[in-house]
Amino acid sequence: MPKILSEDEVAEFRQRLLKTAEAAFATHGVDGVSMRQLAQQLGCSATTPYRYFRNKDEILAAVTAAALNRFSATLEKAFAAKGSSAEKAVAVRKAYIKFAFKHPKAYRLMFDAPHPSLADYAELSEASSRADRIMAEPLARLAEEGVVKGDPRLLGRVFWSAIHGAVSLQLAGKLDAKPTFETVLESTLRLILAGAAAGHVA
Repeated sequence: MPKILSEDEVAEFRQRLLKTAEAAFATHGVDGVSMRQLAQQLGCSATTPYRYFRNKDEILAAVTAAALNRFSATLEKAFAAKGSSAEKAVAVRKAYIKFAFKHPKAYRLMFDAPHPSLADYAELSEASSRADRIMAEPLARLAEEGVVKGDPRLLGRVFWSAIHGAVSLQLAGKLDAKPTFETVLESTLRLILAGAAAGHVA
């Protein structure tokens, strides 16, 4: 008969399982990880993870949602700091890059790994929407002030795509030392900003 665990013990094991799963998914890919492998890494029976999650997709959804919420909280804190809209946009961008390089496994899990359907997991859907909002908010402020023209959500996606592309190349070791990552990214964003200011990003 399984041991009856306290609420604290349940919460502690769930967190250990999610932390182990995050690293495993990022390292081996979603298809390269099984419930049995996670159990082995945790030193428990193959059936124990099923006491906490129905299947691997539910674990993946929970892990991804947790990573997205940590990511969003970091960007929201940067956006809340004092400064002009342009300064806030820069702060959010720097927070994004810092998070990506400090937590590369979580970053790859959020943006490079396949996810379960958002419609099936409310927590993941809410976390994804939260990340979308904070990445669009700096552009919404700049659009309100007339610094850029166009749909803020679209502009947010355009800037996000540029930052993600540069970050992913850097994490993969594909960018040479010269020009530096910072130079490549700054040049890319200046070009996009010039187009957005002129209204060329519809």
